Amino acid sequence: MAKLTKKQKEASAKIDRDKMYSIEEGAALVKDITNVKFDASVDLAIRLGVDPRKANQMVRGVVTLPHGTGKDVKVLALVTPDKEAEATEAGADFVGLDEYLDKIKGGWTDVDVIITMPSVMGKLGPLGRVLGPRGLMPNPKTGTVTMDVAKAVSDVKAGKIDFKVDKTGIVHAAIGKVSFSADKIADNAKELIDTLIKMKPAAAKGVYMKSVFMSSTMSPSLQLDPKTV
Repeated sequence: MAKLTKKQKEASAKIDRDKMYSIEEGAALVKDITNVKFDASVDLAIRLGVDPRKANQMVRGVVTLPHGTGKDVKVLALVTPDKEAEATEAGADFVGLDEYLDKIKGGWTDVDVIITMPSVMGKLGPLGRVLGPRGLMPNPKTGTVTMDVAKAVSDVKAGKIDFKVDKTGIVHAAIGKVSFSADKIADNAKELIDTLIKMKPAAAKGVYMKSVFMSSTMSPSLQLDPKTV
């Protein structure tokens, strides 16, 4: 087992493992225990009382964080020529179609989000093996397959993220940066948790939100009390 560094020990000592922190307390504490030299991401890991193997208990959706993610999201708009100007004006980093499909076939995936149109999805099907494992395949449920390309690009640039419960029942999401104020981190965390609560499947029985943990890149995690939303 790897030994903890002095800074890691100091950070762990500040966390009460028997306590569930309010979201506001957690947001302040995660800033205090982060001591890396870069602007670390702040992440939530939320365990839900669902069985993702059952279609009627799958939790998947999108949320627009009120203060954004703090990340410069690189967007590729795979659109027909008549939509190229619209996508460019909305802030897409890469705009086009066939030339980018060829680049993806060659292994290029240097983007964070791909937005496209319903008429283009047929061309993306064969690229599922490349895009799927990287979470880049556009999906109507997340708003990345749409005719309103400008709005989709603007939303992503403004802090819209998509989430999906994994096979163990956990939703992982980056909700900001440690350079954010504690209030902004708390606001973003509340928005995600509130969205998940509203999406509780009717088929889910028992405790729905089992646990919520917050951490930053390379920091220990601390448990939050979801009831403080």
